Amino acid sequence: MRTIKVLNLKCNGCANTIIKGLLSIEGIENVSIDVATSKVSFVSTEEEALKSVKEKLSAMGYPEVGDDNTIIHKAKSFVSCATGRMIAE
Repeated sequence: MRTIKVLNLKCNGCANTIIKGLLSIEGIENVSIDVATSKVSFVSTEEEALKSVKEKLSAMGYPEVGDDNTIIHKAKSFVSCATGRMIAE
């Protein structure tokens, strides 16, 4: 299992969006989110998956801790959060 700590993770709505997004990447399975610690964990069957996961997370508004957290990332995370809340209902 691999784990990445991300920025802008605020709630279960965010977590739902992240899970759905990461499961769309070939070779990614068993995605779990710890909202309290902002950690995203997953199992990968592909070597290049870590790079794909980081790119996907950043594109959804959840860059890895240590990466730039631009206003665009923050705005995307708010949209992802809202979308994830609608999915959960």
